[in-house]
Amino acid sequence: MNATVIWFVAGLALFLLEFVVPGLILFFFAVGAWIVAFLTLFFNWSVDVQLFMFLGSSILSVLLFRKSLKKIMYSRKKPNEVVEDEFVGKTALAQTAIAPGKNGRVEFNGVSWDAASTDTIDKGDRVVITGNDSILLFVKSTKS
Repeated sequence: MNATVIWFVAGLALFLLEFVVPGLILFFFAVGAWIVAFLTLFFNWSVDVQLFMFLGSSILSVLLFRKSLKKIMYSRKKPNEVVEDEFVGKTALAQTAIAPGKNGRVEFNGVSWDAASTDTIDKGDRVVITGNDSILLFVKSTKS
């Protein structure tokens, strides 16, 4: 196999891994691999030079473009705002008992979530989602 194909496949693997391990770093290493793949079409470099070019182009692309690309990708809404837009005011089902100071779990749209409440909620009760903190949903009892 020639070096161009190896670098291209390595870049593709790194690109696909970005979907599994998010963080917007592996993408730039994929770009570095593709840059080396392109350059090996025209230059017959040793493996040492290819590795140096890969590391150099990957690190340079991270330093130059990560912050601006991350800003573009994540500027639409903060994660908490997205969850609030999708869940706040919706009804869920308590999978466990929840009490003040004792978190539990609720099911919403077939997904189990950690939940906290200032109300005492029994397993099987319907609850209303009032907010969130990362993956912790704040709920209140529908019984009043």
